[in-house]
Amino acid sequence: MSAHHPQHHGPHAAIAAGDAKKTHLGDTKKLSCYGGGGDHHLLPKKLVGGGLPSALKLALVSFLGVILVVAVDLSLTGASAHRRLRHQYQHYLGGSGGGGGGGRGGEAKNNALPWLSVPDPSNFTEELLARWLTPGGSPCRDSRTANISIPVLDDAVAVGGVAALDSAEIHEFTFWSLDDAGQRRCLGGDFFEIDLSGDEWKSRPPVVDHGDGSYSFRLQVAPRFAEGDFRLTIILLFRSFEGLKFSSLRFKYRAELRRIPLQFRPSNASLFLPALETCRAADFARDVWSGRWTRLAKNDNCEEVDDAGRYRCLEPQHPCEAPWCAGPLGALESNGWVYSAHCSFKLFTADVAWRCLDGKWLFFWGDSNHVDTIRNLLTFVLGVTDTTAVTRRFDAVFTNPSGGPGTVRITSIFNGHWNMSMNYLGLHSLRNKGFRRLVRSYFLADDRAPDFVILNSGLHDGCYWTSVRAYVQAAEYAAEFWARVMAEVQARGHNVPRVFYRTTIATGGYARDLAFNPSKMEAFNGVLVEKLRRHGVLTGGLIDNFDMTFPWHYDNRCNDGVHYGRAPAKLVWRDGKIGHQYFVDLMLGHVLLNAICNG
Repeated sequence: MSAHHPQHHGPHAAIAAGDAKKTHLGDTKKLSCYGGGGDHHLLPKKLVGGGLPSALKLALVSFLGVILVVAVDLSLTGASAHRRLRHQYQHYLGGSGGGGGGGRGGEAKNNALPWLSVPDPSNFTEELLARWLTPGGSPCRDSRTANISIPVLDDAVAVGGVAALDSAEIHEFTFWSLDDAGQRRCLGGDFFEIDLSGDEWKSRPPVVDHGDGSYSFRLQVAPRFAEGDFRLTIILLFRSFEGLKFSSLRFKYRAELRRIPLQFRPSNASLFLPALETCRAADFARDVWSGRWTRLAKNDNCEEVDDAGRYRCLEPQHPCEAPWCAGPLGALESNGWVYSAHCSFKLFTADVAWRCLDGKWLFFWGDSNHVDTIRNLLTFVLGVTDTTAVTRRFDAVFTNPSGGPGTVRITSIFNGHWNMSMNYLGLHSLRNKGFRRLVRSYFLADDRAPDFVILNSGLHDGCYWTSVRAYVQAAEYAAEFWARVMAEVQARGHNVPRVFYRTTIATGGYARDLAFNPSKMEAFNGVLVEKLRRHGVLTGGLIDNFDMTFPWHYDNRCNDGVHYGRAPAKLVWRDGKIGHQYFVDLMLGHVLLNAICNG
């Protein structure tokens, strides 16, 4: 055996042998994940009225308003300014940067262009609730989106067939939602899936909902991958916040509105993108990532899985290409694909990983995707062949199977339900006193607390909470709980663990329409991250698995709908093909090691 179970200090808990499929939550909760159940409606906020000022007062107010806007604009010119807010003020003053063109997204500094990024949101929950409850009352607000208009790209395609953009630069485009009659809408809330793909590039361009029926997104392709044809695909998955409803299946729209061919020209020789650096502890401070998958190698003869169901297309030690990653690219079993974000990631060999993890204690709390990630980390990276201990709830010590030095303790507590054989409670599982006591027991022992904690809200929350406001309350309760746990650890004189939040996946294929759809999970991720931040829980930072999985969520080639890391098998997969791709979750395992080991 490569694993043994340490003596547990808390209540006794039976160990489930895998993910049980039965549930006893009642028809309403069960059906909510598959399209049944009711929806929770909330009354919109009242409009606030008021009288008009006199002509003199209006002139004075207008003059002072312009002075204030100019002052604010000047205060926003620093490097740390929120780009979207700055663009809004520039647009108001008639300056550049607020329109729908394809210009650069930032000023060059020392001839270096900026990497595309997303500013950390502020007041995420408050703004989400305000936009969700914005009242209608006029035709352009009450109409439904049926199409979009992207003037710059639509015109380019109409004239030449292919829009050509400069590589390396950030190109920002604005589009408008249109109703059935082709008229512009003046209210937001639509959820668009946008994909930028080439033979060696896949990314999710970040989208901004401006709340007035207009949306903007940004594109960037590094010159190294600019050759060949690209496709910009825009899909309207849900309209008018309907993806946030309790049962979302019957509200799905899922219409492909655009598939635009793009080409990226070589970059100006005098301008360049700075090389990515390997992620360090400070790099996990960002709450939202905007990364990309790049293909650095390809074995054209690798079309089928081997007898073990694995895609071993490259030699295991096939090296990464700097600066996109470091270490053995072949270890990902992705046929050349690798993920990078605002920094790049090291891919670990077994000996390096064991040296890092030796003597450490890792604690996972989340949905069943954690189980897959732990098993894949043990199997593909650490070389542990016996993973029978890895179930929904376990506490075990694993030993280096090569005989070299290295032991690591891993604890995993499934949070989909306080009863580990059941489902669809999510954060509500913390309302069970026995479950809270079980979780706390691992942190309040006399000898030590875990060294690292990886938290996850999970897909089960999408099936339980009837509204966004209900989930907000649950997230506040969960953040307070974890803050108290960490305070108790500190009070006992132990080292407080480094705590990370791993965002919930973007469900794929058929599951894109269900109660744990990407629209809802992205919103729930943002709410819980904000709550954990404000309570001081995230001492380690964030790992954006939503961004990592999104480029691969359109079908079931890399997922079964709700998992990206199912064990390899030479069997018919959900899409009718033999075998499946599991490298997206394996990449997550290496990203976790970067967070743990590169501090």
